[in-house]
Amino acid sequence: MRLSKFGSTSPLVLPTGLGLLGVLVIFQSSPCLAHGVADQDTQFLMENAGPAAAAYAYLGAKHMVTGVDHLLFLAGVIFFLHRLKDVATYVTLFALGHSATLLIGVLGGVHADIYLVDALIGFSVAYKAFENMGGFRVLGVHPNPKAAVAFFGLCHGFGLATKLQSVALSPDGLVINILSFNVGVEIGQIVALTAMLSVFVLWRKHGQFARHAFAANWVLLTTGFVLMGFHVTGYVLA
Repeated sequence: MRLSKFGSTSPLVLPTGLGLLGVLVIFQSSPCLAHGVADQDTQFLMENAGPAAAAYAYLGAKHMVTGVDHLLFLAGVIFFLHRLKDVATYVTLFALGHSATLLIGVLGGVHADIYLVDALIGFSVAYKAFENMGGFRVLGVHPNPKAAVAFFGLCHGFGLATKLQSVALSPDGLVINILSFNVGVEIGQIVALTAMLSVFVLWRKHGQFARHAFAANWVLLTTGFVLMGFHVTGYVLA
């Protein structure tokens, strides 16, 4: 299901949008925004030497459940998915992409500009919302939704890799630590996804889902572009 065309927004748009943007302003300096690493976690990563699988798995899970942009993109992906089979398919594509670039970036030493990667991640949120709103049908184009999710999965994984690359990680036990971190990321994704699916199920049963669907995706679209502009500005100033 997708919204068939752009229509009028409900009165929910303005207060919800302002509230969400307010949260972003409050947390824009937080490491949770755009796959950041908290100061205390950075300290641990810098001081740790040798295998620490449990600690890295915990950090991976923590990253996932506190990553605002990641959660917003996942919300957009599952917004109109009703069957668990479809949810599993799209989330698996996203997870494969996310895992691949995390491992390639950190273990393979592939680098990219941190601001540009995060800007692309912000764009992914806006892209998915635009697709949910039927924007591509209005334009007369039909991009493959599965390919898009897989591609943006690569971007999100690279976003995390750039953060870890900024920390002087010890080569001792690096492979097992990064693999454990990735396992933690996927565990955190399952936890976050379970919570989001529960919210969507309750929302749909409430009877207001169809009425507010456009408004909610409008907020996602706006937030995605705010994130994108924030990081593009950071790139220019840097």
